[in-house]
Amino acid sequence: MLRTLFSPRIMGLHLLTIGVLVAFILLGRWQLGIFQDSGKPHAATDPAPVAVATLTQIGPQLRGDVVGRRISAEGVYEAGRQLLVADRRADVDAPGGNVSRDDGYWVLTPLRLDDGTLMPVVRGWVAKSDDPAVAAVPQGRVAVAGRLRPQQGTDSVQRRAEGLPPGQVQTVSTGELINLWTGQKVRAGFVVAQPPSGSLTQVKVDPPVVGGTLTWRNLAYAANWWIFAGFAVFMWFHFVRDAVRADRDRGKSPEMALEG
Repeated sequence: MLRTLFSPRIMGLHLLTIGVLVAFILLGRWQLGIFQDSGKPHAATDPAPVAVATLTQIGPQLRGDVVGRRISAEGVYEAGRQLLVADRRADVDAPGGNVSRDDGYWVLTPLRLDDGTLMPVVRGWVAKSDDPAVAAVPQGRVAVAGRLRPQQGTDSVQRRAEGLPPGQVQTVSTGELINLWTGQKVRAGFVVAQPPSGSLTQVKVDPPVVGGTLTWRNLAYAANWWIFAGFAVFMWFHFVRDAVRADRDRGKSPEMALEG
């Protein structure tokens, strides 16, 4: 039996089977990787900037398909209504509140558009509330470019137990801004300016993303390759078994002839 298993022709079969197994397993893993990657969020198309008034309304929430869109806006900053969003990092997706306590501030300034409505704009980020860049609000008519973000719920962060000083808020909430900017028509959501205003630090904001769609076909392809690998082992076993039997039968043939 050992002589058969290590004969040149069977050794060739062993090597061929090992090569086939490695290839089929790797092909299956490749298709599985494609299947897994297909379910991951990925960047959506990033259309050209549009006027902010075409994507936002007064009061209601933003539509999900406009979040992250590039916008352009023209108007006048109202420095007297400026607020600091406390406990924030220079990343719009970073957690706020006590998780980021004393990490810095977003500088939130309303931009009065030509129709009289206010569009909240995060002009940038500072590490300290007394940073001179906070008070350096551009005067006169300005053009702002940036990305649109949805309003933040007032309960979306863990608030400070002792409250905040006047002129500071914990979230960018449209409802809260309506109460603070009394008598003003405030558009939903807010804009993260790109580039930031003056010497403020840029707040990181990503382009829109869409959820991936799992390609089940690739999972089926992966299963097929692994089934083929199992079939290769099955065929290897049968070829080796038949070879061992054939050699055994040939070894018995002279003995049978003598008995006859």
